[in-house]
Amino acid sequence: MARLVQLLSSFIEVSGAYALARLEFAMRHPRHPSPPVLCQLSEPSEETARDRWDAVERQLEVARRYVGALDDRRGKRAAYDPAYARLHRTVRELDRYARAVRWVMTVEERGAD
Repeated sequence: MARLVQLLSSFIEVSGAYALARLEFAMRHPRHPSPPVLCQLSEPSEETARDRWDAVERQLEVARRYVGALDDRRGKRAAYDPAYARLHRTVRELDRYARAVRWVMTVEERGAD
């Protein structure tokens, strides 16, 4: 339980950084569609995770596809763009935390059975 709360706290922190990164990217690249919005978790609790985690994972998948499409369009070796780099980095971090959260939730569910 404590590990899940720690992971969720970290996820919430990085999702705030993602919100800023998506706004910066949208401002610097107005011709691109804006990066997708991720719903913000209100608190790092097991209840919040169990109620909303599936939706968070779906939204994060949309953000991963968005960044992947940018990679395809821009080319893997595109000129350095700080706004793109921040967006890409925060999506990658969110993905790592999301996978860890899902793992902990699965392990805890199996332990409860």
